[in-house]
Amino acid sequence: MRSLFSISLGTIAGWQLDWLTRRSARHYRLLGTGDRQVPNFQTRQQPWEQRKRAIISAIILAMILALFTFVAVTVAPTLGRYNPLTTGSTGGTYPVIPSNPCDSPENGFWCEPDIAHSWGQYSPYFTLKYHNLDAPKVPKGCKITFAQVLSRHGARDPTAGKSLIYKTLIDNIHRSVTSYGPGFEFLGTYTYDLGSDQLTPLGERQMINSGIKFYTQYQDLARDAKNNPPFIRSSGQQRVVESAEMFMQGYHSTLESDKKNRASPSFPYPILTIPESANSNNTLSHGLCTAFESPDSPYSSTGSQAQATYASTFTPHIISRLRTNLPGYNFSSQDVISLMDLCPFNTVAAQQPYKPTTNTKKTKALLSPFCYIFTVDDWKNYDYYQTLGKWYSYGPGNPLGPTQGVGYVNELIARMTARPVVDHTSTNSTLDSSPITFPLDRALYADFSHDNDMVSVLGALGLYNLTGLALSNTTRMEEKDSGGFSARWTVPFAGRIYFEKMRCEEKELVRILVNDEVVRLRGCAADELGRCTLDEWVESLGFVRGGGEWDRCFEEEFA
Repeated sequence: MRSLFSISLGTIAGWQLDWLTRRSARHYRLLGTGDRQVPNFQTRQQPWEQRKRAIISAIILAMILALFTFVAVTVAPTLGRYNPLTTGSTGGTYPVIPSNPCDSPENGFWCEPDIAHSWGQYSPYFTLKYHNLDAPKVPKGCKITFAQVLSRHGARDPTAGKSLIYKTLIDNIHRSVTSYGPGFEFLGTYTYDLGSDQLTPLGERQMINSGIKFYTQYQDLARDAKNNPPFIRSSGQQRVVESAEMFMQGYHSTLESDKKNRASPSFPYPILTIPESANSNNTLSHGLCTAFESPDSPYSSTGSQAQATYASTFTPHIISRLRTNLPGYNFSSQDVISLMDLCPFNTVAAQQPYKPTTNTKKTKALLSPFCYIFTVDDWKNYDYYQTLGKWYSYGPGNPLGPTQGVGYVNELIARMTARPVVDHTSTNSTLDSSPITFPLDRALYADFSHDNDMVSVLGALGLYNLTGLALSNTTRMEEKDSGGFSARWTVPFAGRIYFEKMRCEEKELVRILVNDEVVRLRGCAADELGRCTLDEWVESLGFVRGGGEWDRCFEEEFA
């Protein structure tokens, strides 16, 4: 954009100089012969009107030039990811983030779903409402009275540690590979230049779309002035806070465009940010349970062990294929996983979907070229590999996994029942005891966290804890066999859980939607729509109300 304005300025300056030179030919008597002519600077006498027109024209041109200079120097540099050009009618500005044709507020990411929906927790959010066409609808005769979203941050760059691993792998491939087979040619010139830990353009757009959807889904509540703005909390990491801000932008812009809206909250909305520092009580970011966090604890390695076992079952044939097409480098099982990681991370880092190139096998490629050097079945195995990591690290497959989500669920109970928080695990008693930092009289709440913490919350709720269920680390299981649990279905980038309370005649019922799919409540007498009465649901959460296995967090050998 800066170069475009530089060209424009140069062009305008050239036009002005040319105009003045041609006009000067009439004003000045040129002396000399041949190529060397110098102006006499003795102007001929001209009528006043002619002089006045010349002066006005020069002033106008000078003003145009000044305007272009202002745009080039002041505005052009801001036309990037954070461009505060839009001002809300209720005050405050918010950035304009380009839309992405692959992603929509209603359905999420739907470009090449046979691949993009098989990246585990690195999948961009996509709706699961098509599993149950009535899922997002409010049943007839019922009215939503409370809605809370727990959201993962939007799509991000790799972590700093993973970025180092990926760059080293690419450098080793470039040093060792002697030729690049069909479909692999792009690797020869690929440069690893991804950032680390921050939201990507798609991640920003996802969160704006999420705010739009939350407002639209609960517009009857959102239109009421007393319910605005929603009470918003965020865990302290930058990408999580920025996700909350983008969500806020989407929500607010939809509120302003809604002609039936009766609210006019000031923008931006307040966000309660809870630090992720060591030993900090934070229900949106685990870190207090010593036995769970200690690298010497058996609980800290259950996920990686399950993944390693499963990787040994599906990576050998991929290694063989890679060695054929990329001779000279001795690929390992972990190298395969890293190369596959580069598919989602490069895709979500792109400003817009990829365009077809001669180096891809598909003529309508919308994803990174890394995505097409693996088969659809490879991606299904990769997705299950990631699912095992979540299940056995933070979910029901880890003895202390669900306990990490107990504090959050106790806060949820408090909000739904409008009673003080009762908890002795990870809650912050200072914050939760204040009506300013933990109000109990709101109808709309929004919390922003990480995928691992959300898996623990789902575990604490018992939504996928089927009796005797253990995910196989040798044979791939589909969601129909895993009780509906998978990383892609539960915690994709910008994934969200909606907690609803609704009044149906004289009953108060609870319903939970995970990425738009109603998940049947367990441990209480759920009706045909997967709901339980509020009292029965709270009663069923004995594990949560009792603190889970929190006492085991401080077993002596890990203290």
